[in-house]
Amino acid sequence: MKNVGGTSEYIAFFDECGDHTLELIDQDFPLFLLATVVLKRTDYVEQVIPALARLKLTYWVHEGVNLHSRDIRKARGPFGFLQVPDKRSAFMQDLSDLMRDLPYTLFISAVRKDQHKDRYGADAVNPYDLALEFTLEQLIHFVEGYGLTELPVVAEVRGKREDQMLERCFYRIMTEGTDLVRSARFKNLQCPLVFRRKFDNIAGIQLADLCAHPCARHVLRPEHSNRAFEIVRNKICQKEGVSGWKVSP
Repeated sequence: MKNVGGTSEYIAFFDECGDHTLELIDQDFPLFLLATVVLKRTDYVEQVIPALARLKLTYWVHEGVNLHSRDIRKARGPFGFLQVPDKRSAFMQDLSDLMRDLPYTLFISAVRKDQHKDRYGADAVNPYDLALEFTLEQLIHFVEGYGLTELPVVAEVRGKREDQMLERCFYRIMTEGTDLVRSARFKNLQCPLVFRRKFDNIAGIQLADLCAHPCARHVLRPEHSNRAFEIVRNKICQKEGVSGWKVSP
């Protein structure tokens, strides 16, 4: 496959919320969600990376802190200072402003695991595979709409076995297509998949992580107030009949 290097106009970043197992389903969080942010490369270089660095340097002495949604919610690790109400309020306001103002397009694919398992039983597709299929179907419409031929995808390392499973599924879809998108349409797109570790501190992955949990909370409890979701929902792709929001079943 062609190495697109630094030539693509856009870059996509994956992150997930929840686990994809169907064997033991957490009844308090019976959901797997895949969040994808797509950024124009120039915006990523000139706006996103500097903005995240500025936020970090406002609250820490270096920019090496990883903005991880769970750690922020739990006020743990480098976010321990968020246990102080005034500091938490200031940080969350700055983070909200950043998430509202940055230029990114969001795609959300979620699987309600309990309902999925009840409906399909032993034939139920792995939720990660299903969410990935939904996501790639969304992305193909996006790239075709902009006339793109390259879209590198960066995902966070989860473990050797899990990464190999994702890679196999990813390239199977890119080669064979889906029930809704013919393989020829995927074959027109150069779409290399790259894995990076959390401590590599990839800004795009952190942005996807910060979008994932608010969207998952909305899927599970749409009646509850969810300020973070109200901010990121405006970034969800809605372009020429293409929706960046897919929840199954």
